[in-house]
Amino acid sequence: MAAATSARMPTLFLAHGSPMNAIEDTPYSRAWHALGKALPRPKAILAISAHWETHGVGVTAMERPRTIHDFGGFPRALFEVQYPAPGSPALAARVAELLAPTTPVIQDTQAWGLDHGSWSVLVHVYPGADIPVVQLSLNVDLSAAAHYALARQLRPLRDEGVLIVGFGNIVHNLRTARRGDDAQAYPWAEQFDAAVARALEAGDHAAITDWQNLAPQASFSVPSDEHYLPLLYAAGAAEPGEAVSFPTDGITWGSLSMRSVGFGLDPAATTAARAAAG
Repeated sequence: MAAATSARMPTLFLAHGSPMNAIEDTPYSRAWHALGKALPRPKAILAISAHWETHGVGVTAMERPRTIHDFGGFPRALFEVQYPAPGSPALAARVAELLAPTTPVIQDTQAWGLDHGSWSVLVHVYPGADIPVVQLSLNVDLSAAAHYALARQLRPLRDEGVLIVGFGNIVHNLRTARRGDDAQAYPWAEQFDAAVARALEAGDHAAITDWQNLAPQASFSVPSDEHYLPLLYAAGAAEPGEAVSFPTDGITWGSLSMRSVGFGLDPAATTAARAAAG
């Protein structure tokens, strides 16, 4: 087993898409597996998932977070997946310490765990489930700018061997989804996804934070913000001027962006992920 790194970790936003990616051989599951092999091994993971929204900010602080199957209408095999990664009360306490100047943090020892936004991807990135994972909730009472500001406070974790990862989708509109792998992408989905990519490449975090005014397609692409906000945690934890890369991209189901974003990511890791996706 590779030793956990003491070097600065990159920060990531990984597009999770359909939960079926957890159990199917897809371009994205292959890319995540390749990415995990190319990443430096973290001491722990701080996950920000689209699927844990709360009033106030919470962190999972239990020793053994449960695997949450927070979806319906999928095959039994998906409900049988377990991701038994350990938790880290110490990391949960460190997150609370870093956010304390502006935000009280609830240490959750019972209610939550690891939801499918995080584990459906992590089963491929770190299939051994042997790296501690702590989830940070999305406070529904905060503005996008406030979420980004919280992420800035978490930057020191990167120098402590913690991999900060947001899980969501830049474009996420299930009301207009066209189920099927060969579904044609809506032009508005492609256009908004491209607008976000251009802003990221330009280092324009103000533009991605003010996403409602970034492009005319914003209201269709982000009808509710929970899948978009994890991107702001990855971006906010990045240092100004850090290299940006896209380990995966594309639109599935017509209206789900599968663009993932790396900040400070080794180019070889991005190359490996994209090659594996085919």
